[in-house]
Amino acid sequence: MVRVYPIYRSLAPSNHSDGFRSTMKVQVAELHAPTNVIQSPEMILTCHSIQSTHPYGIFYGENPLNSSFTLLLLEITLVIVIIQILRFLLKPLKQPRIVAEIIGGIIIGPSVLGHNKKFFSCMFPDNTQYVLRNIGLMGFMYFGFVIGVKMDLSLVKKAGKKEMYIAFAGMVFPLIIVVLAAMIMRQSMDKDLAKFASIGAISSSMAITSFPCIYTILEELNLLSSEVGRMSLSTSMICDAIGLNAFYAFEAAKQGETKPMAALWYLISLAVLVAFCVIFVGRGMQWIVDHTPEGDPVDQGYVVAILLLVLVMGFLTDFFGVAIATGPMMLGLVIPDGPPLGSTLVARCETLIFELLMPIAFIFIGITTDVYSMAAVGWVHLSPLFALALIGYFSKLLVTAMAAVFVNVPLRESFTLSFILSLRGQVEILLYLHWMDKVIIGQPGFSLLILLTAAVTGTCTALISILYDPTKPYMVNKRRTIQHTSPENEVRIVLCMHDLESVNGLIKLVEVSNPTVTSPFSIFALHLIELVGRAAPLFIDHEEQKLPSKYGSSEAILGALKLYQESQNAYLNLRTFTAVSPKKTMFQDICKLALECKATLVILPFHKEHWDIGGAEIVLAGVRSVNSNVLAHAPCSVGILFDKGNFQRAIPAISTENSVHHHFVLLFLGGADAREALVFADRMAGNRSISLTVIRFLSYNFNGDNEMEKKLDDGLVTWFWVKNEKNDRVVYREVVVRDGDDTIAAIQAMNSESYDLWIVGRKHGINPVLLEGLTKWSANQELGVIGDYLTSGDLGSSASVLVMQQQVMRSNVGTTPCSLGIFPCNSC
Repeated sequence: MVRVYPIYRSLAPSNHSDGFRSTMKVQVAELHAPTNVIQSPEMILTCHSIQSTHPYGIFYGENPLNSSFTLLLLEITLVIVIIQILRFLLKPLKQPRIVAEIIGGIIIGPSVLGHNKKFFSCMFPDNTQYVLRNIGLMGFMYFGFVIGVKMDLSLVKKAGKKEMYIAFAGMVFPLIIVVLAAMIMRQSMDKDLAKFASIGAISSSMAITSFPCIYTILEELNLLSSEVGRMSLSTSMICDAIGLNAFYAFEAAKQGETKPMAALWYLISLAVLVAFCVIFVGRGMQWIVDHTPEGDPVDQGYVVAILLLVLVMGFLTDFFGVAIATGPMMLGLVIPDGPPLGSTLVARCETLIFELLMPIAFIFIGITTDVYSMAAVGWVHLSPLFALALIGYFSKLLVTAMAAVFVNVPLRESFTLSFILSLRGQVEILLYLHWMDKVIIGQPGFSLLILLTAAVTGTCTALISILYDPTKPYMVNKRRTIQHTSPENEVRIVLCMHDLESVNGLIKLVEVSNPTVTSPFSIFALHLIELVGRAAPLFIDHEEQKLPSKYGSSEAILGALKLYQESQNAYLNLRTFTAVSPKKTMFQDICKLALECKATLVILPFHKEHWDIGGAEIVLAGVRSVNSNVLAHAPCSVGILFDKGNFQRAIPAISTENSVHHHFVLLFLGGADAREALVFADRMAGNRSISLTVIRFLSYNFNGDNEMEKKLDDGLVTWFWVKNEKNDRVVYREVVVRDGDDTIAAIQAMNSESYDLWIVGRKHGINPVLLEGLTKWSANQELGVIGDYLTSGDLGSSASVLVMQQQVMRSNVGTTPCSLGIFPCNSC
């Protein structure tokens, strides 16, 4: 016997945010009952078979797909696997995550696999579609919330005139152009799209620049810390401020089409939501921040309450008829970004949202997108919407580029900026769903806009990668090395530190490097903080700007540097900076500072965490990537210090000729990096408290020698020995080896507890015979083969290690004695 439930037809327009215009749904009937529909003018009677939630299992002869829960797990797994495969395949084409997610959703939907009716009815029965749509909407809500947490509204205040002009032109002119084009084509549109409010909604969405979409793609492209990336974020924030006002105005007009008072109530409800978030929620969030001890994460109870509040805000926005992501994004905006609250929220929920909820959301998008519905209605029906979309995209692209050129942005960067500001993504997709709710477009129009979104975003992202290389400015042709800096000139050093533990060793290295009155040091100390819970990177010059109080961990480092500066003589000038950026783009801040300060050397700490159990070591992957990128792109020479804390003993203010306090050893294996290390060690040897031993490795019978490198090495070594021949604190020896085993044996033989610091070149120009058989055992490429061995437990040395790399030149710069590196000179 089949149970039948009466469902009365709703006469009011649907206001649900699930992207569908429909009468009420029903799920009633006994298991395996056939579906019957009985209609009358007064009511609809619907019977649906309900799938089992918990089957006995396949060994009882049951089909697992008859279980709604099992089927839901299969659907989620399938779409995540498809999206991950697409991301892997599209990665060489520089395509962002959003493109793979859209295509993955389309593949699983009725446009590709789901076009097979048997597959679609088996995989997506009504009850699982209902669950997927609602979970997908929750995914969009939490996406908007997380991006809102990361957004910094102060960017609008800090934006310069360039960003203001570009944002205004890129928003207003495309809006006007699309509205005019729509009015011309109005007669050819269907009646829902031809309404003035519908035209306004379409036009505003085509002109708007969505910060959440731009931020996520810039993060994937590693452009957040670049000049164009920073300008794009500021400009998009201003565009959002302008565009959202236009969107809400047209939305109010749409609400008032059937009932004028509805527009007023819409605006009132929107104002109430804003006031509630700013006055009550904002104060509550600040109270949480104030009552969280410095350096501690936010209490778990507060995190759960805030995540629950996201659902409440989604309910209120849907209740008032506002776009469903508006409330969660408002909530995110009033939460202080960065530590402790913003970073805690992002760290706790970002992975779950982006890797689980968003793929489910794109299942929802995929089953809503049907290319066959486009063919069913015909080109005549879709051509006006298609024309408006193209006009909107191209007008925004051209107007933005023209505005950027007008404010003196270089042409290449202007088009890069225009492509970035033309990116489409999750916010636009939510708007398209909202338009389906408001009966502005149907499923064919929605499908068309989804395909255009993927095409436009994919094309723009590929063109951005072709047009703009953020590392290009750092590779300069001018020599900026220790070797090519005259001993009478100032030495400029960028000193990078991640935490307080690395400060003492780096300061001591600078101190023993012998700044003098004839060759003073300018130190640019850069504290690096990973960007978490915030979208826009920060770069702070402490002489011009105060560090925000939420980055309290930096106060101890700045205090230590300040004390060191006050204790030093006039031979050393110190200036401090703080960079807050993602680990992937942190090297850009370092290279940019080195470029602007005309530094000759960047010194980086090498970070390791030590486990007491078994003596195992773990290299911090984030810091390793920073070091590797700096080595690849720095506009000057680079040094990496592996600090074991044993050469940090204080040097007396007054030293005599025989008061040696530190013993350093330089391993000279030849090549540009070794020559850089030798010149730097020579500077150290000028300090009377330092003794230096130089060991030069030569191959047996000169096997494997590069003639040019050998001549450069001989010239520099001869210069060094002539200069220090009468210096009792400098010892020079040569060792002949046949292969890598001999090299390691020689190093082990000279290993002594009296040494405080090993100095070695990284890799460039080393005779391969000296390293034969060793390269496959090197685990830390940023240290080079010998540097990695010196830091490992195999040697058993307690001495710290300094690995030097000479500036990597983009091209050869001639054959002068300076460029050949025979001796340090002043001509370059």
